[in-house]
Amino acid sequence: MEKAKTALLVMDMQSSILSRLADATKLISNTQEAIKTARKLQIPVIYITVGFRQGMPEISKNNKAFSAIKQHMVHVNMKEWVSIHPDLLPDEQDIVITKKRFSAFTGSDLEVVLRGLNIEHLVLTGISTSGVVLSTLREAADKDYTLTVIEDCCKDEDEEVHRVLMSKIFPRQADVITLSNWTEGI
Repeated sequence: MEKAKTALLVMDMQSSILSRLADATKLISNTQEAIKTARKLQIPVIYITVGFRQGMPEISKNNKAFSAIKQHMVHVNMKEWVSIHPDLLPDEQDIVITKKRFSAFTGSDLEVVLRGLNIEHLVLTGISTSGVVLSTLREAADKDYTLTVIEDCCKDEDEEVHRVLMSKIFPRQADVITLSNWTEGI
């Protein structure tokens, strides 16, 4: 892996999303280690959050997944909702990008940032495996990025879905590795 052309994406690690998990402790500690390793090696760390304007005007009634949550979140304070978990906070040199859908590319300036940094290889972490990780992986593969997914820095509420994606779907477009493989291999 050529470090100069690699970026670590830390996706949807928001307190509001992590709180839905029964236990996020291992995911958070693994992600902390991935971030620490990336910073030590001067690999850019790019945080991706999902967020909307107050009242969520970006959500169409035609969007089945997001319109279902809109009615429950219309009065939620969006500034609080997008806040990154306190154990994973960005440093000054890290980049924070807000997206509007599942993929880290949709409704964001991620692609512009990646071009500006000459990034060709994305290392993916995030919650959920079947949401942001899957959608970002698919779109990034179509955009010809080299991809690595750190399996134990991703989580899904459905463990079987996580397992199937990691073992059968993602390897078609990405290298799927453990955190220890990533930290030892770079």
